[in-house]
Amino acid sequence: MASTLKHDLQLLDALAYHRKDCLLDDVRRFHALRRKLGARAVTQIEALYRWLFIPITLWPLNFQDIFQTCLDVIGAGGQLEGDMRFLLQSLPEIPSESVCRVVAEHERLVQRGDYKNLVTTTAKFDSIEKEAERNPDLLHSWQAIKQRWEVSGFADSKGVIRRTFTTERNLRPSFSVDWTRPEARFQAAFDAFCSRWNLYGMQGDKPLSMNLSVNLTPHGTMIFIPAYWSFDPKRDLCWSAVKKLHRVRSLKKQGEVLSAGIAERRKMAVKLQKLDVEAKRLGLRGQSKHRFLCTDLGWVESTDPKRLARLRREF
Repeated sequence: MASTLKHDLQLLDALAYHRKDCLLDDVRRFHALRRKLGARAVTQIEALYRWLFIPITLWPLNFQDIFQTCLDVIGAGGQLEGDMRFLLQSLPEIPSESVCRVVAEHERLVQRGDYKNLVTTTAKFDSIEKEAERNPDLLHSWQAIKQRWEVSGFADSKGVIRRTFTTERNLRPSFSVDWTRPEARFQAAFDAFCSRWNLYGMQGDKPLSMNLSVNLTPHGTMIFIPAYWSFDPKRDLCWSAVKKLHRVRSLKKQGEVLSAGIAERRKMAVKLQKLDVEAKRLGLRGQSKHRFLCTDLGWVESTDPKRLARLRREF
């Protein structure tokens, strides 16, 4: 059954990072097109639409931009071109409800800057933050930046100015500085300032110190330890909570012994497929077929037939 606009907006309400504000117009456009053109017209973007309701932490690419492009084409009466159809066919599997529930809660905590369930060194960070707020040299450097640039123009809605972030393995999408652009000059100076004082940004005149943190990404779990941090692996992190958060997406057990077991079962499944063909050729059925299969597989005749059925389904 197709979802209703009211139902979908309720789903967006539960997501962090103001996802409803960001996606409201797109969700309404989708429902309007489905009413106007019929369900078949939007069938090919249904999976893409479902991704809009997945916590953005799990997005490997900007699904909203892709979705808006599709809406424009379909709304104009056009057909999605080949590359777009290929992308839609290549979309990753939608994460399960259980995964989304855990990640959505993680996002709400991250949005508030709350890592208390993962990081156990709140007192250490509070001390570092207060020290930064009282550092006269840091504050003097910040005033010098404010005299040269109108910094309010670089702040977000919360008044926060952020340094340029690095990414996994320190591979940066862009590492150039276009000195002809005033905003690039400011960002370069601000990045140097933040690096010098171990900050990730400023909020008004308040320094925002880098903190030990644990974050999910679309491709894994990232533990960030600031360069200046005196890290105590036994005391600084709640490893049980970190493992629980990470394992929500890695539910299957792994390891050398397990891999060997899988390989053996796969080999057994191939043999079972051949035996099934042979049993059919011989006209075997019921208990005689079961006896034939167990004998050739090296199993006792009392083996539960469900074990054979599971082996067929597994591979």
